[in-house]
Amino acid sequence: MLTQRSRYALRAMLFLAVQPEGGKPIPMNRIAAEANVPRKFLELILADLREAGFLDSHRGKMGGYRLARPTHLISLGEIIRVIEGPLALVPCVSRTAYRPCNDCKDEAACAIRAAMARVRDETARILDGTSLADAVAEDLAAA
Repeated sequence: MLTQRSRYALRAMLFLAVQPEGGKPIPMNRIAAEANVPRKFLELILADLREAGFLDSHRGKMGGYRLARPTHLISLGEIIRVIEGPLALVPCVSRTAYRPCNDCKDEAACAIRAAMARVRDETARILDGTSLADAVAEDLAAA
């Protein structure tokens, strides 16, 4: 299940995605209000996204945040991985944080592992294949 922190991150990034490219940085207070994210949480989330290279930040009176890359080059999967970590539901199928399950007798024959690998693959395919540009376009089309 997607955590509230990931939903906040996605909302903030989607809000920034609809701002004019190359425009002025957006103040954190405005992002918080428009994306409906508590400022306290947003500050930490934006710091993580900035460290991951998705955002540029500017200090001062006219400071704020803007996307560091074009919207078509940032996927929902990348954002979720920054906030949550691996997409896999069990550690034995993670591509980035593999760990064997403690109670598994035979990983190669484990039906749970096989099913969760398919879930991971499809989840990654969809989330990595959906950019901020795609998500914004779908949202506008639905409106």
